[in-house]
Amino acid sequence: MPLYIALGSALGGLSRYWIGGALQRAYPGSFPVGTLVVNLTGCFLIGLVLQYALEGTMNQELRVFLTIGFCGGYTTFSSFSWESLRLLQAGEWGRGALYAFGSVGLGLLATGAGLLVAKGILART
Repeated sequence: MPLYIALGSALGGLSRYWIGGALQRAYPGSFPVGTLVVNLTGCFLIGLVLQYALEGTMNQELRVFLTIGFCGGYTTFSSFSWESLRLLQAGEWGRGALYAFGSVGLGLLATGAGLLVAKGILART
């Protein structure tokens, strides 16, 4: 399985680089259109793949290659979206909301904290 994940991750990462970069060059400016499109297409792809997997029409190796590998390398936003949706579909509204808003809100705070720590370290050098 690790080989399937590694190959999928490499292809997903390269796809993100090529697609996201091409879109950002085509639509220059401060709005991250490349990242937005990558995140949305990754969400679509993981939904498509996992529905096939849930129906039992996909072998485990292909599922791992496409989901953990390709989608994981392409965008982890797709995993976040899938997990949030599954909690909501299961009627776990509180946990789903906590996960969704917590991931976004705490993710922004964690990114900001990382920036501050890096600035502090860089200021000392």
